[in-house]
Amino acid sequence: MRNTRRSFIKKSASLAALSIASKNIPAVAGTAAADYVQDGGIQFCLAHFFGMDPRRIELSKQMRVLGAVGGINPKMAGLNDVKPWEYEAILAVKNAWEKEGLTLKVIEGPPALSEKTKLALEGRDEEIENFIKLMKNLAKAGIDTICYNWMPVISWARTTMDRPSRGGALVSAFDYEDIKDKSITQYGAFSKETMWKNLEYFLKAAVPEAEKAGIKLALHPDDPPVDSIRGISRIMTSADAFKRLIEIVPSASNGITLCQGTFATMGEDIPSVIKYFGKREKIHFVHFRDVRGDRNHFEETFHDDGKTDMYQAMKTYHEIGFKGPMRPDHVPTMSGDSNEHPGYSNIGALFAIGYMRGLIESIAKSKS
Repeated sequence: MRNTRRSFIKKSASLAALSIASKNIPAVAGTAAADYVQDGGIQFCLAHFFGMDPRRIELSKQMRVLGAVGGINPKMAGLNDVKPWEYEAILAVKNAWEKEGLTLKVIEGPPALSEKTKLALEGRDEEIENFIKLMKNLAKAGIDTICYNWMPVISWARTTMDRPSRGGALVSAFDYEDIKDKSITQYGAFSKETMWKNLEYFLKAAVPEAEKAGIKLALHPDDPPVDSIRGISRIMTSADAFKRLIEIVPSASNGITLCQGTFATMGEDIPSVIKYFGKREKIHFVHFRDVRGDRNHFEETFHDDGKTDMYQAMKTYHEIGFKGPMRPDHVPTMSGDSNEHPGYSNIGALFAIGYMRGLIESIAKSKS
């Protein structure tokens, strides 16, 4: 009996001491995990550019990547005679995504912004007026980010869509030698000075209206960031060009899409670019991807197989407090998937999201 009582007293004293001591112990991993917000608060999204693909939608929900990036196509919502910048079309498209369990976060490739504005052709002012209507109606519908580009006629360009990569996966690639001698387009030649002038005209008209509406304009770099293609100069081809962009019309609404793969082909240091624009709160949207090569000769890669230190990139987003939308971009086409839409393989997207989610969780929890 005495031994039992003595043992009980010792155990009680030990537990009391442990309880007191534990008040001075820092939070353990379990506590950090309980406080962790998924994806470190970054809004992971997937691109849905080719209609409502049931498989991609289901995979999005299974991964709990509930942000959708896409355009405004009234026909996908059963509307045939409504312009895509009208509120009726925007609301119908937004509701169509919500019915599928997803939230339309970013309009990428906006309507009412084409060659007329970018090349200063007849009808430019009317097109800009429609773009302003689009912004106002997006804001009314609760969508606040537009990813646009300044690549008229020839937008995203690749010379190969099925280059074999790791394990036989297919990737897109670009070789300037294959296109450098092609004829100029039907629009003729455009100098860099002209392209900057046209961009400034657009920004001075659109940015003040975007600011009033609370819309974030996120300009995507020229991809590939070469000097020109078929007579049309490319101007958004360096970090310095984007520094110039944000100074043309200083505004919280005038920002960038930080497409890592394109900045990598420019030869820019990705963490430095993230820090510069992130500290100025100019990163409105991120394309998280990587490449191998330079602006004249490159190929897309798996997220763990390119030239960029992706851990340091994600770590820098976390350090600057980025909480905006981010999507994987241009993933390899993997076994079992069609290469009908190069860069947008469903299985490739699964790999990318898993990689990205692992990066940000390890970074965020180690910081906490």
